[in-house]
Amino acid sequence: MDSVHFQVDRLKIEVHPDRAAAGRAAAESAAESLRQLAAAREHFAVVFATGASQLDMLGALTATPDLPWAQVEGFHLDEYVGLDENHPASFRRYLRENLTTRVPLRAFNEINGSAPDPEAVCREYAEKLRVAAPPLCLLGIGENGHLAFNEPCEADFNDPKDVKVVTLDATCRQQQTAEGWFSSIVEVPAQAITVTIPALFRIPRLILSVPGERKAAVMRRVLTEPIATGCPATILRTHPDATVYLDPDSAALLRDWYPAR
Repeated sequence: MDSVHFQVDRLKIEVHPDRAAAGRAAAESAAESLRQLAAAREHFAVVFATGASQLDMLGALTATPDLPWAQVEGFHLDEYVGLDENHPASFRRYLRENLTTRVPLRAFNEINGSAPDPEAVCREYAEKLRVAAPPLCLLGIGENGHLAFNEPCEADFNDPKDVKVVTLDATCRQQQTAEGWFSSIVEVPAQAITVTIPALFRIPRLILSVPGERKAAVMRRVLTEPIATGCPATILRTHPDATVYLDPDSAALLRDWYPAR
């Protein structure tokens, strides 16, 4: 099958033939952005998401030759509170394994979820983000519609904070278990540090990788429900430059725009 492109409100959607193809397409878009930014700036910041949804994209992106990584200062979206940085589910460990040990970044700013004062970590990370003013973010969408760890019970489209501590809901914690990061839901930390939605929406370009059948229901919600914090990712329909990359599994319930093949 060929890729299918359509738009809902301001949100652009691409459906690719399989999961790997969707990851490659997202990586090609990210690579194009990196080259354009590098041509215009001496250095710039990029925010990276984690999780199973990002693996194909990150694999393709880090394998792309001659990208200007030495001009890139990296940030990430979120981290669990109280989880050791070497735990298999740690987002710091994930990004070391899938990004920072693969390409020569100028710098990478980790969220220290193990620090004794998470609120201080939030304030310090928020200040770094404000100074860096990243022009690009690579992210995903959670099964409950979360962006970063802005859960339905925590999301605030007008949040006064740029980075905050949140409580993770059961759907989010179950997703982390189902993806294999934890052996049971009781092992998933109850809290995390996350970049907030207003901070995300100050980033001019968002590239979202959302593959897999577990994301089919939420993608229909994102495109059809009223824009509200009950499904935080609905707010993506208002962003001026956001593109979601899907595979046939995650697009399975989007037959209004993507007919069965």
